[in-house]
Amino acid sequence: MYSNIAANKRNSILLIIGFVLVVTGLGYVFSRALGTSTWLYVAVVFSLGYSFISYFYSADIVLAASRAHEVEKADAPELYRIVENLSITAGLPMPKVYIIDDSAPNAFATGRDPQHAVVAATSGILRVLDKSELEGVIAHELSHVGNYDIRLMSLVAVMVSVIVLLSDWFARFSFWGGGRRSSNDNNDDSQGIFMIMGIVLAVLAPLVGTLIQLAVSRQREYLADASGALLTRYPDGLASALEKISADTRPLTEANKATANLYIVNPFRENVDGGGGWVAGLFSTHPPIAERIQRLRDLEGKV
Repeated sequence: MYSNIAANKRNSILLIIGFVLVVTGLGYVFSRALGTSTWLYVAVVFSLGYSFISYFYSADIVLAASRAHEVEKADAPELYRIVENLSITAGLPMPKVYIIDDSAPNAFATGRDPQHAVVAATSGILRVLDKSELEGVIAHELSHVGNYDIRLMSLVAVMVSVIVLLSDWFARFSFWGGGRRSSNDNNDDSQGIFMIMGIVLAVLAPLVGTLIQLAVSRQREYLADASGALLTRYPDGLASALEKISADTRPLTEANKATANLYIVNPFRENVDGGGGWVAGLFSTHPPIAERIQRLRDLEGKV
């Protein structure tokens, strides 16, 4: 667990550095393609500003988008006690507890670090799961908090969002004939090369970024499952919870594509059982439920 936390902190720093370099590189290529240095400055300033806002206010944005509301112990005593007890067991600060008024069972954790963490559960999950199953789900989400997954995933989401926005702006600007053309033939040739490079990057960069985001998200789910089982010492609780949640066919109406990877189970029920082949798996926000359950069952008697 400690090596995983250290790796996530290290990866977060590397991700920030890589993000700045990638955005700067995209800005440079787009600037050369459109014949103006404005794009480079816009890319750098926008990425830094967007990163700052997203890093410090990502939890508020996610909670607002999910229409979640904070609850106290008197509002949801069982949920609050479970979060409180497991936080003490895990040695974590007590996170804020939120509820999403939605009949579909699901839950997620967000925030930039354990001191600013939030655990959110739908009203549906409180009705569907028994105590041991709910403990398994909350332990899974607190593992995301303790492992600093919430910070890493927030940074990955920011990176992908910025790359998608920059690529979309370039595509629109170049389509409408933006930029200026140099009268120098050599410059014209160079600008044409960069234009081709810009178009290729505008198409591929968002796709590659999204695939990286989804791959990281899927791996985090496996690790949180294992860490959660270690925390409760009862892997079958989480396994049974996953079975019940995945069996419920109701989509989560308050979820969207930007927040889907945060939930313990895909809120849109896409590829939940791992169907669709390896191509569908590449674009899935979560690992197949059946595989997650099997891994948890294999932990029985080992934790």
